[in-house]
Amino acid sequence: MTWISEPVAAFDLETTGTDIETDRIVSAALVAVETDGRVSRERTWLLDPGVPIPEQATAIHGISTRRAREEGVPAAQGIAEVAESLVGAVRSGTPLVVMNARYDLSLLDRECRRYGLEPLVERLRGTPAHVIDPLVLDKHADRYRKGRRTLQALCEHYGVSLDRAHDAVADALAAARAARRMGTVHPAIGAIAPADLHELQVRAAAEQAASLQSYLRRTSNPEATVEHAWPVVPYRG
Repeated sequence: MTWISEPVAAFDLETTGTDIETDRIVSAALVAVETDGRVSRERTWLLDPGVPIPEQATAIHGISTRRAREEGVPAAQGIAEVAESLVGAVRSGTPLVVMNARYDLSLLDRECRRYGLEPLVERLRGTPAHVIDPLVLDKHADRYRKGRRTLQALCEHYGVSLDRAHDAVADALAAARAARRMGTVHPAIGAIAPADLHELQVRAAAEQAASLQSYLRRTSNPEATVEHAWPVVPYRG
């Protein structure tokens, strides 16, 4: 038995933007995906982020400031529930699939700190994490393939259906299915135990960041810095 033939949990956020230090969570989904790809459980959240949602963000995920304020739970309450559910999934030992985990998990970490809640890294201290990031794995397994590596692009490449892109549940489910397909197409990935796969991604993400940083410094910005840490960017205050 390998992780591609076991249940996984999948996590996704929709947000106000792309900056982990300043942007806010608008919606979240945590989905339990069985070995046959079926969803056995799902939990979703709609939050009032406490700030206006930029039109550019609304155009992507469809959630307006008005809707978030009228239908969403207060941000602090929602963040607490999301963090508790996510930590519970990790502590269960179930592999957690998160597309571009460095972004989603770091943003959740910052949101916890913003509202005086215990951050993810402290909640999980001593608990082995088994995170599976399709973005990191695809770059590791197929380093020289040209083209975009968005979730939609990965789904197209690996033959996975993605309906309602930028809906948190749909994106989480598609990420889980893409990760499983990746493990089948690339047996060297699929055969690795979840704990070892996590450590492989820590190294792979750092190597990928170093490569991108070197490229940027050669071609456009001699001062460019690309974050190496994965799956959570350390909080530096």
